[in-house]
Amino acid sequence: MRILPLLLLLPSLAAASGGNPVALVASEFIFENAPYPSCHASTLVETSSGELLAAWFGGSAESRPDVCIYLSRREPRGWTEPVRVAEGLEAGGVRFACWNPVLFQPRGGPVMLFYKVGPNPERWWGVLKTSGDGGRSWGPSRKLPSGVLGPIKNKPVELEDGTLLCGSSVETPSGGPSLVHLERTADLGASWEVGGPLPGGHRFNSIQPSILAYPDGRLQLLCRSREKTITTSWSRDRGRTWSPLVSSGLFCPNSGIDAVTLSDGRQLLVYNFRAHAGGGPADPGWGARWPLNVSLSRDGVRWDMVLTLENEPSREGYAYPAVIQASDGLVHVTYTWNRKRIKHVVLDPARL
Repeated sequence: MRILPLLLLLPSLAAASGGNPVALVASEFIFENAPYPSCHASTLVETSSGELLAAWFGGSAESRPDVCIYLSRREPRGWTEPVRVAEGLEAGGVRFACWNPVLFQPRGGPVMLFYKVGPNPERWWGVLKTSGDGGRSWGPSRKLPSGVLGPIKNKPVELEDGTLLCGSSVETPSGGPSLVHLERTADLGASWEVGGPLPGGHRFNSIQPSILAYPDGRLQLLCRSREKTITTSWSRDRGRTWSPLVSSGLFCPNSGIDAVTLSDGRQLLVYNFRAHAGGGPADPGWGARWPLNVSLSRDGVRWDMVLTLENEPSREGYAYPAVIQASDGLVHVTYTWNRKRIKHVVLDPARL
């Protein structure tokens, strides 16, 4: 097994970062080389034993049948060699691509690995695997019930009663609406309840919601959209009903985002944003998934950009972040680096 060393933050990297670079504690690639040329859509989780796991899909290119899910575990000396933990091989030998893994550690349950299998996002289906030993071995794959996709990109939240609330979405061919909905399971995936599309979806083609929580019991969604804005919606009844989707006012070039509620009550968002010198969005198009930035908010309405993780122009960009806060208070972010590697950075939120 080959272990990659932790790369401590270099002064040159700190100098290149906007905001408060002191908050950027560490930066590393999870792997340097891989047996596949392309990777994307990472996810990460802290297990009940305190270990970090990261997963992503890798293969010859997104959507091709050889694309599988790979996983690595963070040990004291570094990330372990990635291993393949899921593939899209169906009965009869037909093979499809795997997509968008989502790792989650529920209270008192096994580590869960959600992912999608299918020829494209319009026709994929949801699959679930679980691990009772912190990701070292995995049970058989289980196709989710018809109409259930599971968390589509970003991690679920676990409500007080143990119900998992999963942000999901349905994509349609170009020209049709893409709609956000919520799915919930009270028994760790044995049964499911699927909510209807969020109101206001006809105005925005929104997908891939992140879920944030507030001390007064409200929940907030932040979603990627084709309209180049992060859309948002609010719930006051534990995710049963939601306000109409509206623009948050945050620009995003149709790229994946993720967010997390910090233990101090602040909300932390990781997303792509490029600004003019005057402060407005520089590129109204879909391209350029750089820079990659971190913003903070107390109320989910007013956001302050506090850190730039990547700002060098890149053809494939820095995309699809996943973010968690670990039990020691540090924030961990993984993201696609130029479609060639998965990068992991550690932030100290007390310094943001």
